[in-house]
Amino acid sequence: MATERNAQKSLILYAIWMTALAVVVLWVAWQVREVFLLLYISLLLAIGFSPIVRLIEKQRLLPIGTQRFPRWLAILVLYVFIVGTIVGIASVMIPPLVEQARELWTHKNQMFDRAQAFLIERGLLGQRITLQQAVESAPVSGDTFGRVFGAVRGVLGGIFGFLTILIVTFYLLVDSWNVHQTFLRLFPERQRPRVDAATRSITVKVSAWLGGQLVLAVIIGVTSAIGLWLIGVPYFYVLALISAVGELIPIVGPILAAVPAVLVASTVSYQKALIVIVFFLIQQQLENHVLVPKIMERQVGVSAITVIVALLIGGKLLGVLGVLLAVPTAAILQVLFTEIVGNGD
Repeated sequence: MATERNAQKSLILYAIWMTALAVVVLWVAWQVREVFLLLYISLLLAIGFSPIVRLIEKQRLLPIGTQRFPRWLAILVLYVFIVGTIVGIASVMIPPLVEQARELWTHKNQMFDRAQAFLIERGLLGQRITLQQAVESAPVSGDTFGRVFGAVRGVLGGIFGFLTILIVTFYLLVDSWNVHQTFLRLFPERQRPRVDAATRSITVKVSAWLGGQLVLAVIIGVTSAIGLWLIGVPYFYVLALISAVGELIPIVGPILAAVPAVLVASTVSYQKALIVIVFFLIQQQLENHVLVPKIMERQVGVSAITVIVALLIGGKLLGVLGVLLAVPTAAILQVLFTEIVGNGD
């Protein structure tokens, strides 16, 4: 009896200590959740880029000879291509935007007067005021400095996080084989072929997700160019390029990308600006409810309803970042679910 009682006490103490340890682990994980999120994003990028890196590796380093690209150089080539593309897009976009910004600043008073006349005609404004009066009467809270400081800190934090992701992704790609083998060793030897097959399936799906994002960007860019050209908005090719880039940023990207087009259209007429707003609203509705579910279903193999639900959950949990990570995460969970349920485990 005493032995049984001691065994029960030991079991209770063990349960208490394990519960306390689990609580501590969860608390620590919550405190460093941003680090885990950066690692997860880096892992997704490493998985998505790995087929491209392998393709570059297979190329010959010189036109003559048999030496192939070393892995680290293949990754650098990919990085240089990505950075070069971003710089090229910026070099095309910035000069026209600067010129348009100068024109807007030069005609700001005339545009402000036209806006007032529009509002007065419709009874939405009682009397005319100057632009300076409008600026002075704008509501400014006492915590403006704190908000500006917080915004600057957020931008700097975003830049630091982006660089961290690039560096971690680089090392994950360089050491991908060792990382993969170490991961397989966590499982019993008889289970390793299944796990290996699942990881390969995940790699295919995440790479397809990256490809799907690019397909969406191209579609939005082309339709924006055609739509803005038909509306008669100047610099439509640059504005369409901004729309394509904005498509890569969930939720806020398309909104921010539409702002330059609306501003440029407003320099022509307010009617065109309103038409541009309606055009982008319709485009985004079609993109959110038709293009994203269908393209991701075709590219990633995740059903349309799963994509929509994943986007809703991701947005609720992590906002913009959650929407960005929703589809690849859903694809990974689908592979794991299929492996577990499909094998009766």
